[in-house]
Amino acid sequence: MHQYSMYYLLAINALSFSLYGIDKYKAKKNQWRISEATLLMMAVIGGSIGAWAGMRLWHHKTMHKKFKYGIPVIIILQVVLAVYLHTIL
Repeated sequence: MHQYSMYYLLAINALSFSLYGIDKYKAKKNQWRISEATLLMMAVIGGSIGAWAGMRLWHHKTMHKKFKYGIPVIIILQVVLAVYLHTIL
């Protein structure tokens, strides 16, 4: 079970990281963009580290408060949840 969880987290973080890069590229080219709701949802469903890394690497969404503060809050909540689940299971 834990092995599948790790595969999921690796995949969702890689996808989240990639989406931030794609959205930054599209922003520069004035093309159709990935919605902010999608970018945030990727973080919520487990891609928060990838989202944070994508924000930092591509300097994307770093001035938007819901990303600047929201992504770190999501990371903290996910770490707390993971520690809690690890202790009770």
